Order: sequence, then C-alpha cells, then structure tokens
Amino acid sequence: MLRNVNDLYGLKVVATNGPIGEIKDCFFDDQRWAIRFFVVETDQSLGGRKILIPPIAVHELDWAAKLLSISLTRERVKASPDVDTSRPVSRQHELEQFSFYGYSHHGDDAQLWGGGPQFGMSPDSYESVELPTGERTQAAYVERLAKLHRDRGDDPHLRSCRAIQRYHIHATDGDIGHVESLLLDDEAWAIRYLVVDTSDWWMGHQMLVAPPWIADISWLDATVSVDLTRQAVKDAPTYDAKALPSPEQERGLFEHYGHSDHVNLVAGPPLA
Repeated sequence: MLRNVNDLYGLKVVATNGPIGEIKDCFFDDQRWAIRFFVVETDQSLGGRKILIPPIAVHELDWAAKLLSISLTRERVKASPDVDTSRPVSRQHELEQFSFYGYSHHGDDAQLWGGGPQFGMSPDSYESVELPTGERTQAAYVERLAKLHRDRGDDPHLRSCRAIQRYHIHATDGDIGHVESLLLDDEAWAIRYLVVDTSDWWMGHQMLVAPPWIADISWLDATVSVDLTRQAVKDAPTYDAKALPSPEQERGLFEHYGHSDHVNLVAGPPLA
C-alpha cells in the first residue's frame, strides 16, 4: 500500500522485549530508490542515540496504533554500531549494520534483500541467515563484501528522506517546484513517487514524479532534474494529498507522460 513517508516519522518502535524509541528519518538507496534503514532515536535506557534498523527486521507494522514491531531484542539494539546519521551512510557502514544484525546483504544483485525476498513480499516473509561468529570472522566477512563492491566500482551512498524534501525540481526547460514529500510502498519499502509542490509557479498544485523519470540528482546543489518539460508537468493530473492515488490514477499519470506500459516503479536510473 502506498504511504507518505511523513507517516513513518514518529512511529514507536518496539523490540521483542519492549519499546526502544521512535523513527526520526529513513535512509534510501539513491540507485534503487528503496528504503534501506529507519533512523530510530532510542529512549534514554538504550543510550538516547540514533541508530539504524533495516526494514528486513520488521515483524509487524500497525499504522492505526502507530507501532512498528521488529524481530530484534532491546539488548541487540543497544549494542548496535554507532553511525553519524547527519552524513550519508556509505556501503561499508551498510554492510557493517547488516552483519551486526545477522542478515545477509546482496543489495546490488537481482534481489534487493539477502535471503530471498523481492519487492512486493510482506516483511514476515523475509528470511535471515546464520552468519559466521567471532569478531575476526565477522570482520573478514564484512571486508570481503566491501571489497566486492569496491572492485565493481559501485559505491552508492544512502541518503536521508528528510534531506531530499525541499530539493528543487528542474525540468528540461526550467524550474518547476520542490520535493514536498515521498510516497512509498510499505511492503516493498520502495519509493514510488516524489511529491512535487509547484506553488511558486502554478498556484500550489502538487504533482507526482516517479523515479524512472529522474535524469539526475545533484546532492551538492540540492536539485533533482527530471526528463520532463515544464508544460508536461503543468498539464499532469494533480495529486490530492488527502487521498493516495488509485491504480487507475497511476495508470492515467503514466499514460500522460507517455509510459502507458506502466513500467516498474522500483528501479530508478543510476545516479551519481
């Protein structure tokens, strides 16, 4: 189901033996447009710091109760590695996090999550794997995976969902607005749309832009460039923030932009 990423902020996170804190942000993969980690601020009993929890650890998500249950203990969370959440998280840090929590990681392979799940599967179907024990063996495991990614030349960073909100949007022939929010699939944990606010141009309309239509992102300039004209965006169906788009409305949006085949929304273009 589609959800606004803002709905995640403030959700209480509960481990198998008690609460641990609440979600403050999410990190997403800027190549695959998938949520990789929830940034959770723990309560004082767990150090009162920000930690990373991967969606693969989700056991149950109760939107009505605003609770996210995870299949980890409070003790495991308390011992999690320190990460500076104010900076992009490198692939090396990502591998360390997955290794610590006991999950395999093959994020650049055909399947997003290690252990078998694909987009569209429920969190309960995710599988963890038994990793080698012992500090030396764990370190060697992480370094081996990190070396594999370095050798491939693919070292993407994870980016903050909060940070990309307010980025300027550039069409092929000029500016059109800014990123107001993100819509994501709460089963696949894939970002499906950027919500674009065009209030500086067209009386506060909001439009949807899918990751496949993004040509480039400049993290230094805080801009997102889309392979669409200003007129095409202006004429696109408007987005009603009070009602998430239906499948029919999504098809209409893709048809408007000339993508009537309704292409897979998960995989975006490789971004520098």
